[in-house]
Amino acid sequence: MTQQAPIKQTYDVVIVGGAMLGSSVAWFTANNPDFNGSILVVERDPTYEFTSTVHTNSCMRQQFSTKINIQISQFAADFVKNFRKYMGGDERVPDVPIQSYGYMYLADNEPFATTLKELQKLQVSCGAGTKHMTADEIKRDYPFYMLDDIVAGNHNLIDEGYFDGNTLFDWWKRSAKEKGVEFVHNEVVGINLNDAGTGVDSVTLASGEHVSCGQVVNASGPRAARTAAMAGIEIPVEPRKRYTFIFDAAKPLDRDLPLTIDPSGVHMRSEGSYYLAGCPPDVDPAVDYDDFVEDHSLWENKVWPVLASRIPQFERVKLINSWVGHYAFNHFDQNAIVGPHSKITNFVFVNGFSGHGFQQSPAMGRGVSEILTYGEYRTLDLSPFGYDRIENQIPFVEKAVI
Repeated sequence: MTQQAPIKQTYDVVIVGGAMLGSSVAWFTANNPDFNGSILVVERDPTYEFTSTVHTNSCMRQQFSTKINIQISQFAADFVKNFRKYMGGDERVPDVPIQSYGYMYLADNEPFATTLKELQKLQVSCGAGTKHMTADEIKRDYPFYMLDDIVAGNHNLIDEGYFDGNTLFDWWKRSAKEKGVEFVHNEVVGINLNDAGTGVDSVTLASGEHVSCGQVVNASGPRAARTAAMAGIEIPVEPRKRYTFIFDAAKPLDRDLPLTIDPSGVHMRSEGSYYLAGCPPDVDPAVDYDDFVEDHSLWENKVWPVLASRIPQFERVKLINSWVGHYAFNHFDQNAIVGPHSKITNFVFVNGFSGHGFQQSPAMGRGVSEILTYGEYRTLDLSPFGYDRIENQIPFVEKAVI
């Protein structure tokens, strides 16, 4: 496709990357009645073919170990359930249900079971519906599991499971454009600072234009470190492969399969009339931005054996489809980096979600829009995700990372 030049030479906000997070920031900012500026979204591949957005499993959970991550997901659940209302009551906007099969964390040892029990108490104190269950209680509700090695588990059937995140993505783009946001097919290849090095003056596009800007948002997904480096900034974000497998079972289960996190690291869930499983590779290095080559041995050697041993009815399954996508993986602490840079204060991050991007996109888009509009957070305080923790090497610890 031919690259597009922007209509104007100056914008109040330039967003680098127009996938889920970039479009969320664009929509929330344009929808804010206190923002009256211009917004340009630069997307290198408007087909989004290789973005994390397209390869997502669209999961949602409240089972986190920190209050702010729980609150972020609770806002996401409310946003999804009331999507049309949040989109201004537009009758064109569809309902987006949450398939609340819940997450089922399985613990195969007492220390992990104790951790799950502690997390359940935190989650319930925040209003989540998480239940701590013995192996017998899990077996009672889901008799298809083999639980001989399982001590306990956590499960939540309220606002936890998966949803059609691509509908949110599509409507954020559409509505943002209707509100005056300009999306162009192009690529930011340079970020130009002022003489003091304290602010971004302009960005350079692959088509040659220099676009002046008031603020820049790095929404580049797995390419976030490359974008940051143009401004002389280092962030610990890299692309890592994550695998998804869709399979059919010769003997389908008689009830929905929760998104089950097996102690092996394999996860599985119902997916319509089929089932979905996923996992990281055993060796998990950073990969090239364009490397989407599958390791087909993972299914035979890792995933299917776990499925068959955990759920004996899955001994006879047929692989229907598979793909590999990229996490925008924050290898420092696996949490997002959000908000302005400490020195280049008009350079704003929304990066490093490490697999949580879809479910966190409503709260993060809203939060970044507040930074762009007011210079501060007005709803959820997202400062724990700030760049200063990277700079000071103080990790924000989240125990419940998949």
